[in-house]
Parts: sequence; structure tokens; C-alpha cells
Amino acid sequence: MKGRLLYVIAILLVVVSVISCSRNRNTGQENADSTTAGAGTNDILTGELSVIVDEAVLPIMLEQVEVFKTSYVNANIKLIPLPEREAINALIKGQADIAILGRLLTNEENAGFSSRKITPRTFPAFYDGVVFFNNLSATDTSINIPTLSSLLKGESSNGKRLVFDNVNSSTLRRVKEIVKLDKVSGQSVKGMKTSKEVVEEVLADANSIGVMSYGQYLDCVSQFGEENKIRILSLQSLRDGKNPGFFKPSQTTFATDEYALKTEFHVLNYQPNLGLGIGFSAFLTGDRGQRIVLKYGLLPVTMPGREIIIREDNIN
Repeated sequence: MKGRLLYVIAILLVVVSVISCSRNRNTGQENADSTTAGAGTNDILTGELSVIVDEAVLPIMLEQVEVFKTSYVNANIKLIPLPEREAINALIKGQADIAILGRLLTNEENAGFSSRKITPRTFPAFYDGVVFFNNLSATDTSINIPTLSSLLKGESSNGKRLVFDNVNSSTLRRVKEIVKLDKVSGQSVKGMKTSKEVVEEVLADANSIGVMSYGQYLDCVSQFGEENKIRILSLQSLRDGKNPGFFKPSQTTFATDEYALKTEFHVLNYQPNLGLGIGFSAFLTGDRGQRIVLKYGLLPVTMPGREIIIREDNIN
């Protein structure tokens, strides 16, 4: 009897030992995974992150990244600027898991992610718009929808033409949407390589109408100081009413929806885990990121609060 009892006790000790070793191995693996995550996989404020960016909003995103990296020194954000069409293709191919785009992906574009059970986390980040501008020597001060339609169709007979920074850009897509056109004619539409080249073309040719994002325009005029040689054209509003009027892009006309070509830009997060993409998204859509948008001249999705300091010595 005593021998049997000792046998049972021995078996129990072996079982307990095995369970203990198993737990230790699991804990060690979890710690190893946690260490790896800290290098940039699951830690939301450290590591490295590649972000595909519609090049139409590259200037504002460069400012966002600069402030983010100053605040979180262990985080490194690499921006991959591309025209919208190429940016979407890069996201689908897995060049990066995060993108800043002027539209969400379609069901067809999302199919590959859906098959891998990846559900995107999408957040509105800010509003930009499409701006039209010309040489001061030109007589036009505004542009309407029928004129845009004629230029895109190649039906204009006055020598005017639209000059884009890229024919695969979100700006061209938005202009096509507003005139309800699928294809454009190359007769009155010209594509350049950079926004600076668009400005140079407009300065050289009074018949050229530059087209780019409002954010790009603000960046160009601040860098190259050509604001006194070009003018922004007022765009016909699409709001209901007998006299909808013409408006220039601004924070105000974006907020009131008076400007017809306002674009909402989103953060598209296709990371399968909670990585640095979540931390960067939270920064962009949070108070600090929205303040950067406001200061830059674009429209935040949420208006940042104002800080009021009350000094006791000023209170009677």
C-alpha cells in the first residue's frame, strides 16, 4: 500500500513538473514575441513604419511626420509618395500596410485583404481640395463646370488647356467626377511630373490653367514665391439655388461645402495587428495632428480645442 502511494506521488510530481516547464516555455515565447514587437510590429509608438501617401498631400504629411518623430524619438516613419492610382496598387501589392488616400478602396480592390481576413481600420484625417490657377496676364478669373467638361473632352477652341502634375493623380480623378466623365482627351489636358513644373508651365503660358491640390499650391507659393504672378480661379459651386455663386478654396469654403471640389483624405490601416500604424493614426486624427492641419491652411476633421490660460493676477 505504501509503495503504491509513493508511486502515485511520483507520477503527480512528474505531471506538475511538465506543466511548469510548459508554462515557462510559453512565457519565454511571449516575452520573445513582445521584444520583437517592440522593434516595430506590435508597439504603437516605437519601431519603423512605411506609409504610402497620395503625393497630392505630401507637403502636409511631411510636416505631420516631422512633429511625430520629434515627439516619439523611437519611431521612424518612411513616406512613400505616389500618384493615387499607383498608391492604391502599391497598397494592394503589400508595399506598405498604411496609406493616406483621398478615397477608400472599392470592394474589388479590397478582395485580396478580405480573403486574408484583414479588415481595414479607416479614419478621416483632413480635408483638401482641387485648385485651379492661371497666369495674371490671362483674363479669366473664374471657371465653371461646362468649361471644365469641354477642356477634358478636348472640345475647347480657344487654346486653353488644363495642366496637371500627373495624369494618375487624385486631382484629375476628382475633376473627372465633377463633370461625370470617364475618359479625357489629350488635346486640352497636359500632364507634368511635379507640381513645380505645373507652376512653371502656367507662368510661361497664359493659356494654361494649373490644376493641383490646394495643399500643393500652398506649398509651391511658399517655396517659390510666385503668388504675385498667378491667381486662383473661382470655381462654380454645385450647391442648390438659383445663384450658387463662385468660390475659391479655403478652410471656410471647405467647411461650408461651398467649394465644389473638396476632398476628404483618410488613413487606411491594413495592418493585421496593433502596430505603429495605430499610434500614427491616432496622432493624425488627434488634437496635435489636427492643429498641424489647421495651421497649414487645410480643414481639420475635428476642430482642435483652444487653450486659454487665466492668470490670477488679472482677476479682480
